[in-house]
Amino acid sequence: MFAIVEAAGWPIWFLLLASVIAVALIIERAYSLRRSKITPPDLLARALTEYRRNGAHRELIARLEEDSPLGRVLAAGLKNDRASREIMKEAIEEAGRAVAHELERFLTTLGTIATVSPLLGLFGTIVGMIEIFGSATAAGNNPQQLAHGISIALYNTGFGLLIAIPAMIAYRHFRAFVDSCVIEMEQQALKLIEVIHGERQS
Repeated sequence: MFAIVEAAGWPIWFLLLASVIAVALIIERAYSLRRSKITPPDLLARALTEYRRNGAHRELIARLEEDSPLGRVLAAGLKNDRASREIMKEAIEEAGRAVAHELERFLTTLGTIATVSPLLGLFGTIVGMIEIFGSATAAGNNPQQLAHGISIALYNTGFGLLIAIPAMIAYRHFRAFVDSCVIEMEQQALKLIEVIHGERQS
């Protein structure tokens, strides 16, 4: 491994740093973005059962806020259960925007790595090409320097693509997953509003 890094030249260190960050972000987001952790399946039903029994008391709201992102959205609605539908909806939307922003954490960085990695590989390729052209002398080409330049060019291009492809796949997957979770939370919050305001049965 060290021989490959040595053959790839100093530009590879930028790509290695990007790869370490990308792997760390993918592992962290895979652990944090789990549907059971974000939108527990029975949370709305349990919240409504408790609400009908004891109303929107502090313990219920506190438990919901600590439970999950969906719980924070529902808690924002229950805090305004005596207000009009419009005010309750505004409170839920405000909480929903904050939750969505939290779910999207680190995704911009992951997307940036996926976009920049091929450019870093291209930068390494240019450095390798400079080495290749520098190998030409009046007496002819320096084979060792020529081979080193080719190694820098090819290794950096390959590493750049090797980092960018999985990073882009993970970024797209997590973005789609967050969008689906946000839609699900919106639907659950709408049910909460309609049930509390007597427009539908739970």
